[in-house]
Amino acid sequence: MLSTNGWNLADLWEHYAGHIGGAPAQIHDGAISTWSEFNSRANSVASFFAEIGVGHGDKVVQYLYNGPEYLESIFACFKLGLIPVNTNYRYSDDELVYIWDNADAVAVIFDEAFTDRIERVRNRVPRVTTWICVQPADQTTSCPDWAIPYKRITTSLAIDCENMSAPWGRSGDDLLFLYTGGTTGMPKGVMWRQEDLIGSFESSNRIRLDDYPATTVLDARCAKLGPRNLPAAPLMHGTGLFGAFSNLNMGGSVVTLTGRKFDVIEFLDTVQTVGVNSTSIVGDAFAKPILRALDAEPNRWDISSLRVIVSSGVMWSAESKAGLLRHNQRLIMVDTLGSSEAIGMASNTTTADSQVKTARFVLGPNTRVISEDGTDVVPGSGQRGRVALRGFTPSGYYKDEAKSAATFPVYDGVRYSIPGDWAEVEADGTVVLLGRGSQCINTGGEKVYPEEVEESLKLHEAVADAAVVGLPDERFGEAITALVELVDGANADAQTLITHVKERLASYKAPKTVIFVSSVNRAPNGKLDYQTLKAVAASSK
Repeated sequence: MLSTNGWNLADLWEHYAGHIGGAPAQIHDGAISTWSEFNSRANSVASFFAEIGVGHGDKVVQYLYNGPEYLESIFACFKLGLIPVNTNYRYSDDELVYIWDNADAVAVIFDEAFTDRIERVRNRVPRVTTWICVQPADQTTSCPDWAIPYKRITTSLAIDCENMSAPWGRSGDDLLFLYTGGTTGMPKGVMWRQEDLIGSFESSNRIRLDDYPATTVLDARCAKLGPRNLPAAPLMHGTGLFGAFSNLNMGGSVVTLTGRKFDVIEFLDTVQTVGVNSTSIVGDAFAKPILRALDAEPNRWDISSLRVIVSSGVMWSAESKAGLLRHNQRLIMVDTLGSSEAIGMASNTTTADSQVKTARFVLGPNTRVISEDGTDVVPGSGQRGRVALRGFTPSGYYKDEAKSAATFPVYDGVRYSIPGDWAEVEADGTVVLLGRGSQCINTGGEKVYPEEVEESLKLHEAVADAAVVGLPDERFGEAITALVELVDGANADAQTLITHVKERLASYKAPKTVIFVSSVNRAPNGKLDYQTLKAVAASSK
Protein backbone atom coordinates (compact mmCIF):
# COMPACT_ATOMS: atom_id res chain seq x y z
CA MET A 1 0.00 0.00 0.00
CA LEU A 2 1.43 3.38 -1.02
CA SER A 3 1.59 6.00 1.70
CA THR A 4 -0.86 8.89 1.69
CA ASN A 5 1.68 11.03 3.56
CA GLY A 6 4.09 11.59 0.69
CA TRP A 7 6.50 9.42 -1.25
CA ASN A 8 8.45 6.88 0.79
CA LEU A 9 11.11 4.53 -0.55
CA ALA A 10 9.90 1.56 1.50
CA ASP A 11 6.44 1.87 -0.06
CA LEU A 12 7.84 1.88 -3.59
CA TRP A 13 10.17 -1.06 -3.03
CA GLU A 14 7.45 -3.12 -1.32
CA HIS A 15 5.22 -2.48 -4.33
CA TYR A 16 7.85 -4.02 -6.61
CA ALA A 17 8.38 -6.95 -4.24
CA GLY A 18 4.66 -7.66 -4.41
CA HIS A 19 4.40 -7.43 -8.20
CA ILE A 20 7.75 -8.62 -9.63
CA GLY A 21 8.94 -10.72 -6.71
CA GLY A 22 10.88 -13.19 -8.87
CA ALA A 23 12.88 -10.53 -10.70
CA PRO A 24 16.40 -9.70 -9.51
CA ALA A 25 16.82 -6.82 -7.07
CA GLN A 26 20.49 -7.30 -6.13
CA ILE A 27 23.35 -9.20 -7.74
CA HIS A 28 26.60 -9.64 -5.82
CA ASP A 29 29.46 -11.99 -6.60
CA GLY A 30 27.20 -13.89 -9.01
CA ALA A 31 24.46 -14.46 -6.41
CA ILE A 32 21.02 -13.08 -7.24
CA SER A 33 18.64 -11.77 -4.59
CA THR A 34 15.12 -11.44 -5.96
CA TRP A 35 12.77 -8.64 -5.03
CA SER A 36 10.89 -11.06 -2.76
CA GLU A 37 14.09 -12.09 -1.00
CA PHE A 38 15.27 -8.49 -0.76
CA ASN A 39 11.98 -7.54 0.89
CA SER A 40 11.87 -10.58 3.18
CA ARG A 41 15.38 -10.07 4.51
CA ALA A 42 14.65 -6.40 5.10
CA ASN A 43 11.50 -7.44 6.97
CA SER A 44 13.64 -9.65 9.20
CA VAL A 45 16.02 -6.84 10.07
CA ALA A 46 13.10 -4.49 10.66
CA SER A 47 11.48 -7.10 12.92
CA PHE A 48 14.67 -7.28 14.97
CA PHE A 49 14.79 -3.52 15.41
CA ALA A 50 11.13 -3.48 16.40
CA GLU A 51 11.76 -6.20 19.01
CA ILE A 52 14.60 -4.26 20.67
CA GLY A 53 12.44 -1.17 20.87
CA VAL A 54 13.98 1.34 18.49
CA GLY A 55 12.04 4.59 18.24
CA HIS A 56 10.84 6.74 15.38
CA GLY A 57 13.78 8.56 13.82
CA ASP A 58 16.48 6.54 15.60
CA LYS A 59 19.77 6.48 13.68
CA VAL A 60 21.28 3.24 12.32
CA VAL A 61 24.80 3.22 10.87
CA GLN A 62 25.89 1.24 7.80
CA TYR A 63 29.65 0.69 8.27
CA LEU A 64 29.96 -1.80 5.45
CA TYR A 65 31.67 -2.75 2.25
CA ASN A 66 29.46 -3.32 -0.78
CA GLY A 67 27.18 -6.32 -0.41
CA PRO A 68 23.48 -7.24 -0.18
CA GLU A 69 23.37 -6.29 3.51
CA TYR A 70 23.98 -2.61 2.74
CA LEU A 71 20.72 -2.00 0.88
CA GLU A 72 18.77 -4.62 2.87
CA SER A 73 19.50 -2.84 6.14
CA ILE A 74 18.63 0.54 4.65
CA PHE A 75 15.34 -0.92 3.36
CA ALA A 76 14.68 -2.20 6.90
CA CYS A 77 15.26 1.27 8.32
CA PHE A 78 12.87 2.84 5.82
CA LYS A 79 10.16 0.32 6.75
CA LEU A 80 10.21 1.52 10.38
CA GLY A 81 10.94 5.20 9.87
CA LEU A 82 14.52 4.85 11.13
CA ILE A 83 17.33 6.96 9.71
CA PRO A 84 20.23 5.25 7.90
CA VAL A 85 23.68 6.83 8.40
CA ASN A 86 26.42 6.14 5.87
CA THR A 87 30.02 5.79 7.08
CA ASN A 88 33.14 5.97 4.96
CA TYR A 89 35.05 2.78 5.79
CA ARG A 90 38.34 4.61 5.21
CA TYR A 91 37.81 6.97 8.14
CA SER A 92 40.13 6.99 11.13
CA ASP A 93 39.06 6.23 14.71
CA ASP A 94 38.47 9.88 15.57
CA GLU A 95 36.42 10.45 12.44
CA LEU A 96 34.21 7.43 13.19
CA VAL A 97 33.60 8.60 16.74
CA TYR A 98 32.75 12.09 15.53
CA ILE A 99 30.19 10.90 12.97
CA TRP A 100 28.47 8.34 15.19
CA ASP A 101 28.32 10.75 18.11
CA ASN A 102 27.19 13.65 15.92
CA ALA A 103 24.46 11.47 14.35
CA ASP A 104 23.22 10.22 17.76
CA ALA A 105 23.50 6.68 16.41
CA VAL A 106 21.94 3.88 18.49
CA ALA A 107 23.00 0.92 16.30
CA VAL A 108 25.89 0.09 13.99
CA ILE A 109 25.80 -2.61 11.31
CA PHE A 110 29.44 -3.35 10.49
CA ASP A 111 31.59 -5.62 8.40
CA GLU A 112 33.50 -8.17 10.46
CA ALA A 113 36.74 -6.82 8.97
CA PHE A 114 36.27 -3.66 11.07
CA THR A 115 36.03 -5.50 14.41
CA ASP A 116 39.44 -4.40 15.70
CA ARG A 117 38.76 -0.76 14.91
CA ILE A 118 35.37 -0.88 16.60
CA GLU A 119 36.98 -2.49 19.66
CA ARG A 120 39.08 0.67 19.97
CA VAL A 121 36.17 3.12 19.76
CA ARG A 122 33.17 1.33 21.32
CA ASN A 123 33.56 2.97 24.73
CA ARG A 124 33.69 6.40 23.07
CA VAL A 125 30.18 6.12 21.57
CA PRO A 126 27.99 5.18 24.55
CA ARG A 127 24.73 5.91 22.70
CA VAL A 128 25.37 2.91 20.43
CA THR A 129 23.83 -0.01 22.28
CA THR A 130 23.40 -2.45 19.40
CA TRP A 131 26.20 -3.83 17.22
CA ILE A 132 25.37 -6.11 14.28
CA CYS A 133 28.18 -8.00 12.58
CA VAL A 134 28.12 -8.92 8.88
CA GLN A 135 30.41 -11.91 8.37
CA PRO A 136 31.92 -13.21 5.13
CA ALA A 137 29.92 -15.81 3.23
CA ASP A 138 32.36 -18.59 4.16
CA GLN A 139 32.11 -17.61 7.87
CA THR A 140 35.77 -18.40 8.46
CA THR A 141 35.79 -15.85 11.28
CA SER A 142 33.63 -15.50 14.35
CA CYS A 143 31.43 -12.62 15.38
CA PRO A 144 32.68 -10.82 18.53
CA ASP A 145 30.69 -11.64 21.66
CA TRP A 146 29.46 -8.06 22.03
CA ALA A 147 27.79 -8.14 18.59
CA ILE A 148 24.86 -9.98 16.99
CA PRO A 149 25.48 -11.88 13.73
CA TYR A 150 23.53 -10.33 10.88
CA LYS A 151 22.89 -13.79 9.44
CA ARG A 152 21.19 -14.89 12.67
CA ILE A 153 18.78 -11.97 12.35
CA THR A 154 17.87 -12.78 8.77
CA THR A 155 17.40 -16.52 9.34
CA SER A 156 15.96 -16.85 12.86
CA LEU A 157 13.04 -14.47 12.40
CA ALA A 158 10.03 -15.23 10.21
CA ILE A 159 11.03 -13.78 6.88
CA ASP A 160 7.68 -14.49 5.25
CA CYS A 161 5.78 -12.19 7.61
CA GLU A 162 3.74 -9.27 6.35
CA ASN A 163 5.60 -6.12 5.46
CA MET A 164 6.90 -4.52 8.62
CA SER A 165 5.78 -1.10 9.71
CA ALA A 166 5.74 0.84 12.97
CA PRO A 167 2.82 2.33 14.93
CA TRP A 168 3.93 5.80 13.86
CA GLY A 169 3.59 4.84 10.19
CA ARG A 170 5.60 6.13 7.25
CA SER A 171 5.91 9.51 5.66
CA GLY A 172 7.67 11.41 2.93
CA ASP A 173 9.25 13.32 5.81
CA ASP A 174 11.22 10.25 6.94
CA LEU A 175 14.92 10.99 6.62
CA LEU A 176 18.19 9.63 5.26
CA PHE A 177 21.49 11.04 6.57
CA LEU A 178 24.35 11.34 4.10
CA TYR A 179 27.60 12.37 5.78
CA THR A 180 29.92 14.31 3.51
CA GLY A 181 33.29 16.04 3.92
CA GLY A 182 33.39 19.49 5.49
CA THR A 183 35.62 22.54 5.15
CA THR A 184 36.35 22.59 8.88
CA GLY A 185 37.80 19.12 8.97
CA MET A 186 34.88 16.96 10.04
CA PRO A 187 32.01 15.58 7.96
CA LYS A 188 28.53 17.01 8.18
CA GLY A 189 25.25 15.11 7.97
CA VAL A 190 23.05 16.11 5.05
CA MET A 191 19.39 15.47 5.91
CA TRP A 192 17.34 14.25 2.96
CA ARG A 193 13.58 13.82 3.18
CA GLN A 194 12.59 10.70 1.27
CA GLU A 195 10.01 12.58 -0.78
CA ASP A 196 12.67 15.05 -1.90
CA LEU A 197 15.06 12.22 -2.78
CA ILE A 198 12.40 10.48 -4.85
CA GLY A 199 11.48 13.76 -6.54
CA SER A 200 15.11 14.30 -7.47
CA PHE A 201 15.44 10.82 -8.95
CA GLU A 202 12.16 11.10 -10.84
CA SER A 203 13.09 14.40 -12.50
CA SER A 204 15.25 12.62 -15.09
CA ASN A 205 12.64 9.95 -15.96
CA ARG A 206 10.55 10.25 -19.12
CA ILE A 207 7.40 9.18 -17.26
CA ARG A 208 7.39 10.34 -13.64
CA LEU A 209 5.37 9.16 -10.68
CA ASP A 210 3.50 12.44 -10.53
CA ASP A 211 2.53 12.37 -14.22
CA TYR A 212 -0.20 9.77 -13.71
CA PRO A 213 -1.73 7.88 -10.78
CA ALA A 214 1.20 6.29 -8.97
CA THR A 215 0.03 2.71 -9.37
CA THR A 216 -0.32 3.24 -13.13
CA VAL A 217 3.31 4.33 -13.45
CA LEU A 218 4.60 1.60 -11.13
CA ASP A 219 2.60 -1.12 -12.87
CA ALA A 220 4.02 0.03 -16.21
CA ARG A 221 7.51 -0.29 -14.80
CA CYS A 222 6.68 -3.76 -13.49
CA ALA A 223 5.56 -4.86 -16.96
CA LYS A 224 9.15 -5.13 -18.20
CA LEU A 225 12.41 -6.27 -16.67
CA GLY A 226 14.09 -3.29 -15.04
CA PRO A 227 17.62 -2.17 -15.92
CA ARG A 228 20.72 -3.61 -14.27
CA ASN A 229 22.86 -0.88 -12.75
CA LEU A 230 26.41 -1.22 -11.47
CA PRO A 231 27.61 1.57 -9.16
CA ALA A 232 31.38 1.57 -9.69
CA ALA A 233 31.75 3.80 -6.64
CA PRO A 234 31.02 2.16 -3.26
CA LEU A 235 27.55 2.42 -1.74
CA MET A 236 28.98 4.35 1.22
CA HIS A 237 29.24 7.37 -1.14
CA GLY A 238 26.33 9.40 -2.42
CA THR A 239 27.29 8.70 -6.04
CA GLY A 240 26.96 4.95 -5.56
CA LEU A 241 24.04 5.00 -3.12
CA PHE A 242 21.85 7.45 -5.01
CA GLY A 243 22.48 5.63 -8.28
CA ALA A 244 21.36 2.39 -6.62
CA PHE A 245 18.24 4.02 -5.16
CA SER A 246 17.29 5.53 -8.51
CA ASN A 247 17.58 2.17 -10.26
CA LEU A 248 15.57 0.35 -7.58
CA ASN A 249 12.87 2.97 -7.99
CA MET A 250 12.57 1.83 -11.62
CA GLY A 251 12.09 -1.80 -10.57
CA GLY A 252 15.61 -2.64 -11.71
CA SER A 253 18.48 -4.41 -10.00
CA VAL A 254 21.70 -3.23 -8.39
CA VAL A 255 24.94 -5.04 -9.22
CA THR A 256 27.79 -4.58 -6.74
CA LEU A 257 31.48 -5.34 -7.02
CA THR A 258 33.26 -7.45 -4.42
CA GLY A 259 36.66 -5.71 -4.53
CA ARG A 260 37.66 -3.40 -1.71
CA LYS A 261 39.12 -1.03 -4.30
CA PHE A 262 38.02 -0.39 -7.86
CA ASP A 263 39.27 -3.31 -9.94
CA VAL A 264 38.86 -2.66 -13.66
CA ILE A 265 39.09 -6.38 -14.51
CA GLU A 266 36.30 -7.26 -12.08
CA PHE A 267 34.29 -4.32 -13.40
CA LEU A 268 34.53 -5.38 -17.05
CA ASP A 269 34.03 -9.07 -16.24
CA THR A 270 30.86 -8.16 -14.33
CA VAL A 271 29.52 -5.92 -17.10
CA GLN A 272 29.86 -8.80 -19.54
CA THR A 273 28.73 -11.68 -17.29
CA VAL A 274 25.72 -9.96 -15.75
CA GLY A 275 24.75 -7.89 -18.77
CA VAL A 276 24.98 -4.54 -16.99
CA ASN A 277 22.92 -1.79 -18.65
CA SER A 278 24.15 1.28 -16.80
CA THR A 279 26.94 2.30 -14.48
CA SER A 280 27.97 5.31 -12.43
CA ILE A 281 31.63 6.32 -12.30
CA VAL A 282 33.71 9.19 -10.97
CA GLY A 283 35.20 10.81 -14.06
CA ASP A 284 38.59 9.94 -15.49
CA ALA A 285 39.67 8.34 -12.22
CA PHE A 286 37.52 5.40 -13.36
CA ALA A 287 37.19 6.01 -17.10
CA LYS A 288 40.92 5.98 -17.89
CA PRO A 289 41.65 2.58 -16.30
CA ILE A 290 38.59 1.13 -18.05
CA LEU A 291 39.74 2.49 -21.39
CA ARG A 292 43.32 1.28 -20.91
CA ALA A 293 42.09 -2.25 -20.20
CA LEU A 294 39.79 -2.25 -23.24
CA ASP A 295 42.54 -0.91 -25.51
CA ALA A 296 45.06 -3.46 -24.21
CA GLU A 297 42.71 -6.42 -24.85
CA PRO A 298 40.04 -5.23 -27.32
CA ASN A 299 38.63 -8.72 -27.88
CA ARG A 300 38.45 -9.82 -24.26
CA TRP A 301 35.18 -8.18 -23.17
CA ASP A 302 31.77 -7.72 -24.74
CA ILE A 303 30.32 -4.54 -23.24
CA SER A 304 27.47 -4.20 -25.75
CA SER A 305 24.86 -4.48 -22.95
CA LEU A 306 26.15 -1.24 -21.43
CA ARG A 307 24.06 1.68 -22.67
CA VAL A 308 24.53 4.47 -20.13
CA ILE A 309 27.54 5.70 -18.16
CA VAL A 310 26.91 8.50 -15.69
CA SER A 311 29.84 10.39 -14.20
CA SER A 312 29.78 12.70 -11.22
CA GLY A 313 32.40 14.42 -9.13
CA VAL A 314 35.53 14.51 -11.32
CA MET A 315 36.28 15.76 -14.83
CA TRP A 316 35.55 13.26 -17.60
CA SER A 317 37.76 14.17 -20.55
CA ALA A 318 36.84 14.21 -24.21
CA GLU A 319 39.69 11.79 -24.93
CA SER A 320 38.27 9.19 -22.54
CA LYS A 321 34.77 9.54 -23.95
CA ALA A 322 35.97 9.14 -27.52
CA GLY A 323 38.00 6.10 -26.54
CA LEU A 324 35.03 4.40 -24.87
CA LEU A 325 32.88 5.04 -27.93
CA ARG A 326 35.40 3.08 -30.01
CA HIS A 327 34.52 0.03 -27.94
CA ASN A 328 30.75 0.62 -27.83
CA GLN A 329 29.12 2.98 -30.33
CA ARG A 330 25.77 2.75 -28.51
CA LEU A 331 27.01 4.38 -25.31
CA ILE A 332 25.23 7.36 -23.85
CA MET A 333 27.68 9.19 -21.60
CA VAL A 334 26.32 11.70 -19.11
CA ASP A 335 28.32 14.19 -17.07
CA THR A 336 26.34 15.38 -14.08
CA LEU A 337 26.97 18.26 -11.74
CA GLY A 338 25.67 17.43 -8.30
CA SER A 339 26.63 16.77 -4.73
CA SER A 340 25.40 15.33 -1.48
CA GLU A 341 23.43 18.56 -1.04
CA ALA A 342 22.08 18.93 -4.59
CA ILE A 343 21.09 16.27 -7.14
CA GLY A 344 20.88 17.08 -10.84
CA MET A 345 22.10 20.66 -10.90
CA ALA A 346 23.36 20.44 -14.48
CA SER A 347 24.32 17.84 -17.07
CA ASN A 348 25.97 17.16 -20.40
CA THR A 349 25.24 14.17 -22.66
CA THR A 350 27.61 12.67 -25.22
CA THR A 351 26.79 10.03 -27.84
CA ALA A 352 28.40 8.82 -31.05
CA ASP A 353 26.23 11.34 -32.94
CA SER A 354 27.26 14.33 -30.85
CA GLN A 355 30.49 16.25 -30.64
CA VAL A 356 32.78 14.59 -28.10
CA LYS A 357 34.20 17.15 -25.71
CA THR A 358 35.04 17.71 -22.10
CA ALA A 359 31.79 18.74 -20.49
CA ARG A 360 30.36 22.19 -20.40
CA PHE A 361 27.20 21.78 -18.44
CA VAL A 362 23.66 22.71 -19.35
CA LEU A 363 21.73 24.01 -16.36
CA GLY A 364 18.61 22.19 -15.26
CA PRO A 365 15.26 24.03 -15.17
CA ASN A 366 15.60 24.70 -11.43
CA THR A 367 19.24 25.83 -11.48
CA ARG A 368 20.84 29.28 -11.51
CA VAL A 369 24.36 30.64 -11.24
CA ILE A 370 24.21 33.32 -8.58
CA SER A 371 26.79 36.06 -8.01
CA GLU A 372 27.97 37.25 -4.61
CA ASP A 373 25.17 39.86 -4.45
CA GLY A 374 22.45 37.28 -5.10
CA THR A 375 21.78 38.20 -8.73
CA ASP A 376 22.08 35.94 -11.76
CA VAL A 377 25.45 35.79 -13.49
CA VAL A 378 25.10 37.37 -16.93
CA PRO A 379 25.97 34.92 -19.74
CA GLY A 380 29.18 35.85 -21.50
CA SER A 381 30.10 38.47 -18.92
CA GLY A 382 33.02 36.61 -17.36
CA GLN A 383 31.36 36.95 -13.97
CA ARG A 384 31.78 34.13 -11.52
CA GLY A 385 29.03 32.76 -9.33
CA ARG A 386 27.89 29.74 -7.38
CA VAL A 387 25.59 27.14 -8.87
CA ALA A 388 22.26 27.14 -7.01
CA LEU A 389 19.44 24.58 -7.13
CA ARG A 390 15.84 25.04 -6.01
CA GLY A 391 13.08 22.47 -5.69
CA PHE A 392 13.98 19.05 -4.29
CA THR A 393 16.76 19.85 -1.83
CA PRO A 394 17.85 18.61 1.61
CA SER A 395 16.37 19.90 4.85
CA GLY A 396 19.81 21.05 5.99
CA TYR A 397 22.75 19.74 8.01
CA TYR A 398 22.03 17.80 11.17
CA LYS A 399 22.60 19.87 14.30
CA ASP A 400 24.27 22.72 12.41
CA GLU A 401 21.97 25.67 11.84
CA ALA A 402 24.77 28.03 10.84
CA LYS A 403 26.07 25.82 8.03
CA SER A 404 22.51 25.04 6.97
CA ALA A 405 21.71 28.73 6.64
CA ALA A 406 24.87 29.33 4.60
CA THR A 407 24.36 26.41 2.20
CA PHE A 408 20.57 26.69 1.87
CA PRO A 409 19.85 30.43 1.61
CA VAL A 410 16.63 32.07 0.49
CA TYR A 411 16.59 34.45 -2.49
CA ASP A 412 13.41 36.24 -3.52
CA GLY A 413 11.41 33.99 -1.24
CA VAL A 414 12.80 30.77 -2.78
CA ARG A 415 15.06 28.37 -0.88
CA TYR A 416 18.18 27.16 -2.73
CA SER A 417 20.91 24.61 -2.21
CA ILE A 418 24.33 26.15 -2.90
CA PRO A 419 27.02 23.56 -2.09
CA GLY A 420 29.86 25.77 -3.32
CA ASP A 421 30.45 24.95 -6.99
CA TRP A 422 31.82 28.08 -8.66
CA ALA A 423 31.13 28.60 -12.35
CA GLU A 424 31.01 31.01 -15.28
CA VAL A 425 28.20 31.15 -17.82
CA GLU A 426 29.15 31.30 -21.49
CA ALA A 427 27.26 33.45 -23.98
CA ASP A 428 25.40 30.37 -25.24
CA GLY A 429 24.18 29.58 -21.71
CA THR A 430 26.50 26.65 -21.04
CA VAL A 431 28.28 26.54 -17.73
CA VAL A 432 32.03 26.24 -17.20
CA LEU A 433 32.69 24.70 -13.80
CA LEU A 434 35.57 26.32 -11.90
CA GLY A 435 35.77 24.37 -8.65
CA ARG A 436 34.10 23.46 -5.39
CA GLY A 437 34.19 25.35 -2.13
CA SER A 438 37.16 27.52 -3.05
CA GLN A 439 39.85 24.83 -3.19
CA CYS A 440 38.21 21.42 -2.70
CA ILE A 441 40.37 18.61 -4.08
CA ASN A 442 38.73 15.67 -5.89
CA THR A 443 41.07 12.71 -5.56
CA GLY A 444 39.89 9.33 -6.78
CA GLY A 445 36.28 10.37 -6.25
CA GLU A 446 36.84 11.52 -2.67
CA LYS A 447 36.35 15.16 -1.65
CA VAL A 448 39.23 16.52 0.38
CA TYR A 449 39.41 20.07 1.68
CA PRO A 450 42.91 21.54 1.99
CA GLU A 451 42.28 23.11 5.39
CA GLU A 452 41.69 19.71 6.98
CA VAL A 453 45.01 18.28 5.77
CA GLU A 454 46.86 21.51 6.54
CA GLU A 455 45.68 21.49 10.12
CA SER A 456 46.76 17.86 10.52
CA LEU A 457 50.23 18.61 9.13
CA LYS A 458 50.64 21.55 11.46
CA LEU A 459 50.12 19.30 14.45
CA HIS A 460 53.58 17.84 13.80
CA GLU A 461 56.17 19.51 15.99
CA ALA A 462 58.55 20.13 13.07
CA VAL A 463 55.97 21.94 10.91
CA ALA A 464 55.63 25.71 11.15
CA ASP A 465 53.03 26.08 8.42
CA ALA A 466 51.55 24.13 5.52
CA ALA A 467 49.48 24.56 2.41
CA VAL A 468 47.75 21.82 0.42
CA VAL A 469 46.78 21.88 -3.24
CA GLY A 470 45.63 19.38 -5.83
CA LEU A 471 47.73 18.75 -8.92
CA PRO A 472 46.47 16.96 -12.06
CA ASP A 473 47.00 13.21 -11.84
CA GLU A 474 46.04 10.57 -14.41
CA ARG A 475 45.08 7.97 -11.84
CA PHE A 476 43.39 10.04 -9.14
CA GLY A 477 42.16 13.05 -11.08
CA GLU A 478 43.99 15.23 -8.60
CA ALA A 479 46.88 14.29 -6.33
CA ILE A 480 47.10 15.89 -2.89
CA THR A 481 50.32 17.86 -2.69
CA ALA A 482 51.60 19.56 0.45
CA LEU A 483 53.90 22.55 0.65
CA VAL A 484 55.49 22.50 4.10
CA GLU A 485 57.39 25.18 5.98
CA LEU A 486 59.50 23.67 8.76
CA VAL A 487 60.28 25.19 12.13
CA ASP A 488 63.72 26.79 12.11
CA GLY A 489 66.30 24.13 12.90
CA ALA A 490 63.79 21.27 12.75
CA ASN A 491 64.02 18.24 10.50
CA ALA A 492 61.35 15.97 9.05
CA ASP A 493 61.23 13.95 5.86
CA ALA A 494 58.27 13.59 3.52
CA GLN A 495 57.34 10.04 4.54
CA THR A 496 57.29 10.99 8.22
CA LEU A 497 54.76 13.75 7.52
CA ILE A 498 52.63 11.56 5.27
CA THR A 499 52.50 8.91 7.99
CA HIS A 500 51.67 11.63 10.53
CA VAL A 501 48.59 12.63 8.51
CA LYS A 502 47.49 9.02 7.98
CA GLU A 503 47.49 8.52 11.74
CA ARG A 504 44.92 11.30 12.10
CA LEU A 505 42.85 11.23 8.94
CA ALA A 506 41.66 8.70 6.39
CA SER A 507 44.64 7.55 4.33
CA TYR A 508 43.29 9.00 1.07
CA LYS A 509 43.53 12.48 2.62
CA ALA A 510 47.29 12.18 3.12
CA PRO A 511 49.57 13.96 0.64
CA LYS A 512 51.03 11.96 -2.22
CA THR A 513 53.91 14.43 -2.36
CA VAL A 514 55.48 16.80 0.16
CA ILE A 515 57.44 19.81 -1.08
CA PHE A 516 59.53 21.71 1.46
CA VAL A 517 59.48 25.51 1.08
CA SER A 518 61.02 28.38 3.02
CA SER A 519 57.58 29.97 3.45
CA VAL A 520 54.00 29.38 2.35
CA ASN A 521 53.65 33.18 2.13
CA ARG A 522 50.43 33.80 3.96
CA ALA A 523 48.92 37.24 3.40
CA PRO A 524 48.58 39.62 6.34
CA ASN A 525 44.95 38.53 6.73
CA GLY A 526 46.16 34.92 7.20
CA LYS A 527 44.93 33.68 3.83
CA LEU A 528 46.88 31.60 1.35
CA ASP A 529 47.26 32.35 -2.35
CA TYR A 530 46.35 28.90 -3.58
CA GLN A 531 46.74 29.75 -7.25
CA THR A 532 50.35 30.79 -6.75
CA LEU A 533 51.03 27.84 -4.45
CA LYS A 534 49.69 25.43 -7.04
CA ALA A 535 52.06 26.91 -9.62
CA VAL A 536 54.96 26.56 -7.18
CA ALA A 537 54.05 22.93 -6.51
CA ALA A 538 53.72 22.15 -10.22
CA SER A 539 57.11 23.68 -11.02
CA SER A 540 58.76 21.70 -8.20
CA LYS A 541 57.70 18.27 -9.47
